[in-house]
Formats: sequence, structure tokens, C-alpha cells
Amino acid sequence: MTLERFQALIARITAAIQGRPVDKQLETLLNERFPAMGEDFEAIARACREAVAAGWMCDREHGGIRYGRVIKPGPATHGYSVDVVDMQDIAGPRHAHPNGEIDMIMPTEGDARFDGHGRGWLVYGPGSVHSPTVSGGRAYVLYLLPQGAIEFSR
Repeated sequence: MTLERFQALIARITAAIQGRPVDKQLETLLNERFPAMGEDFEAIARACREAVAAGWMCDREHGGIRYGRVIKPGPATHGYSVDVVDMQDIAGPRHAHPNGEIDMIMPTEGDARFDGHGRGWLVYGPGSVHSPTVSGGRAYVLYLLPQGAIEFSR
């Protein structure tokens, strides 16, 4: 898996959602158009597994969470940044989403859940705040952030 190939997979998603409000309707659209057991979702999940194994994704670690910004926001991803975390039975740092956050949840071990949600898409609207938590196992979570905006609490 190369970064260019990964970006092309992500661009299929971001092309479908560009210009749409980041809200629960978007979550429904993503879960219907790119379902958790669908070809596009699985291709991205497989790409994440390969990229983590190759060492260029989730290449940083802090407090038991492996993470990394894989793609900065730009035209190729329709203004979205792409971050991926590898979490196992842990709560991450509290943060806010000025423009919203779109999460792709990919359990890798056990019955992992991200903020109580299993495999699939979860959308937090603009101004939302949370401490991202994986329970019941291990998961990769891919974050699409409009304009890359995220604000960590101190």
C-alpha cells in the first residue's frame, strides 16, 4: 500500500461528501453508500492494516495510542485531512471539532467499539467535543476532519 493509492481510496469517500453538512444525515449517507461490509469500506480497512504493517501509518505513539496525520487537507481529498489512530481499550485526549469530525471505525481485535459504536461510520457535528474511547478490544479509527481542524483541550 502506497500513500498515493491510499489517498485515491479516501478521495472516493470525500468526493461523495464534499459540500455536505457534517451531521447525522451525513452519517446515514456514509453508512448507506459505503457500508461497513461493503467493498469500499473493506478496501480502506485493508489499506490501513497494510500501511500500519509497513510502518508509515500510525507511526507515532503517546499514552498507549498509536496515531498520525496521514494526509493534510487539500484538493486531492476535497479539503479533508486524514488521521488514523490505533487504540485498544483506552480513552484518548479530549478535543473539539470546530468543523465536525467523520469517523470510520474498523475493529481489529475483539468486539471493539469506538465511543460505543461498532464497525461503520460515526459523525460528530461542528463544535462537538469528546474523549475518543475504544472499549472491548482494538480498533483503527480513521478521522476525516474538514480543513484539518481539531482543538485539543489542555
